[in-house]
Amino acid sequence: MANDLKKSQKVLITGGTGMVGKRLVQTLTDKGYEVVVLTRKVENQPLQHGVTYCKWDFEKDIIDENALNDIDAIVHLAGSGVMDKKWTDAYRKEILQSRTESITYLLQKLQKSNHKVKTLVSASAIGWYGPDIKQDYAFTEEDPANNHFLGKTCKLWEQSAEQAENLGIRVCKLRIGIVLSDKGGALPEFIKPIKFGVAAIFGSGKQMVSWIHVEDLCRMFLFALENETLMGSFNAVAPAPSSNKNLVVSIAKLLKGRFWIPIFVPSLLLKCILGERSIELLKSTTVSSTKIRAAGFTFLYPEIGQALKKILKP
Repeated sequence: MANDLKKSQKVLITGGTGMVGKRLVQTLTDKGYEVVVLTRKVENQPLQHGVTYCKWDFEKDIIDENALNDIDAIVHLAGSGVMDKKWTDAYRKEILQSRTESITYLLQKLQKSNHKVKTLVSASAIGWYGPDIKQDYAFTEEDPANNHFLGKTCKLWEQSAEQAENLGIRVCKLRIGIVLSDKGGALPEFIKPIKFGVAAIFGSGKQMVSWIHVEDLCRMFLFALENETLMGSFNAVAPAPSSNKNLVVSIAKLLKGRFWIPIFVPSLLLKCILGERSIELLKSTTVSSTKIRAAGFTFLYPEIGQALKKILKP
């Protein structure tokens, strides 16, 4: 049963200027929603029908006093990029705080206001799970968080969002896989060497990649906003994970036909270049989408071939 969000149509988004955020803003405005985007740099944002940009900086206790007016739902996407910089102690702290302290700050502001927010949909990530534990097993939402840095980060991220329940707000968390888009993220990085005729396969190439097309991800956020029965955590991944080798070869065939050669990039070389971040390229994480599909969500791009053709073919 859909809730009454559509009657008021006002959604606040943190992280709305990122790759997924921009696409989600467009998805929501296309559906007739009014969107408020929190950003540090209001002056840099384009004029867009149905979108208001409001300044905030949770680290400096700055937020536009009008930002929370008449908000019915919040989408929490804010967070520094996991692969953007070396994982120094300082950047680990930034990765965590950008996700946890930002939503805690926002909820504290809500608590002091006469808010009418009914729903919070928060991003999380499949970094929750860590590497595959056995063959032919796909992680489900019931599996515990991995004890590595990203697992701990995702756990604290979700716990921060869950604070909204104390304000009578329904909370839904989407554990997002590798997002495929031509506007950023992982896919352009895969494409770079292929432009030169080289398909760079990481390690053995056998590691499983749990991915999702950006359009399906934005549709899932919309689905979570509009369905009041959705609570708790849901894996935001396509039904058919792909091996790293299959993903890279599929891209190469679409872009270069037969004019490319596969090159296996040794794990040791990746570790030398990326340090601890190489874990994210080399680990195999097979994640199930059964729960979200059982809730009624349908994927437009359940298979990797369909998704890549949509993105890469004119």
